Amino acid sequence: MATLTNAKRIVVKIGSALLVDTATGALKFDWLASLAKDVATLKARGADVVLVSSGSIALGRGVLGLPVSTLSLEQSQAAAAVGQIRLARAYEEALAPLGATTAQVLVTLEDSADRRRYLNTRATLETLLSLGVVPIVNENDTVATDEIRFGDNDRLAAQVAVTVGADHLVLLSDVDGFYSGNPKDDPSATRYDVIDAITPEIEAMAGDAGTGLSKGGMKTKVMAAKTATGAGCDMTITLGSRMNPLTALAEGAASTLFTARTDPKAARKHWIASMKPRGAVVVDQGAERALRSGKSLLPAGVAAVRGDFQRGDPIEIHGPDGTHLGAGLSRYTAEEARAIKGCRSDQIEPILGYPGRAALIHRDDMAL
Repeated sequence: MATLTNAKRIVVKIGSALLVDTATGALKFDWLASLAKDVATLKARGADVVLVSSGSIALGRGVLGLPVSTLSLEQSQAAAAVGQIRLARAYEEALAPLGATTAQVLVTLEDSADRRRYLNTRATLETLLSLGVVPIVNENDTVATDEIRFGDNDRLAAQVAVTVGADHLVLLSDVDGFYSGNPKDDPSATRYDVIDAITPEIEAMAGDAGTGLSKGGMKTKVMAAKTATGAGCDMTITLGSRMNPLTALAEGAASTLFTARTDPKAARKHWIASMKPRGAVVVDQGAERALRSGKSLLPAGVAAVRGDFQRGDPIEIHGPDGTHLGAGLSRYTAEEARAIKGCRSDQIEPILGYPGRAALIHRDDMAL
């Protein structure tokens, strides 16, 4: 179980109501500064941190003088365009003095539904985290339509947690956990400290209460928990409005922990192994030894390419004697793979005309 004190990769979801004053549209910078200190503390002990943050529309509508009532799609997109730059600057100003570099990553539902775009997003986030950056992820409300929206940042945060292989997801909420009923309406409602299985009874308890600028309710949080825990990521719901909410959580503040059913790497490898292959590669003996020792598959170790697959498609990996070694997600098309098989990394660009990636199948995208 990955608690906040021992998790190695943490995704934190921050709602609009925590960041933006609903009455004035102004940023709550004091609260953001306290969150930034929490993030710096987590990073100081070696954890990777990704923030999934709402707030661009709320900030933008305040600048543009738009009403707090429901906006049209065009108004929401205009508000997001104005607010995104302010939101990114606010995080930069809060984290930079603490030695943390930030990056803005805007995504839509299509980025996780399409395997190639999913791999691009994953590779970008992995590179940012390897460089010590704190990615600030938000739905790209400027271009997203109803058909390609996540619809709520609870679901987006869970998908980001799956994408980066996080072991803990924290939803900073307007309540301090999951209750048997709505505690605002039902004084007898009790909070669960730990939920090991999301049963139909638990799902039935989830309400749809959502207030102000926050679209989420407990139902979306349970949906997020199903996604996260199924991919090996523990998830916690805790009160976000207090100062230093992550430090408070680490020190025992009230919360509900949804425990993962497996670990992130095992869940991802099971998912890859269960996919229908679109092609195959045959590797030489040196590559087979490297794969069995946990290395990525480089083009230099590929002896043959079979089938017609696209970037992001699952393909089988065969040894030189035809033995089935496993499967993985290809970072190249079949045509590209044939062109660079047996080649060193420094030969890829002259052959393809662009740098490409060092690995044909990265070890994180492989199940042996």
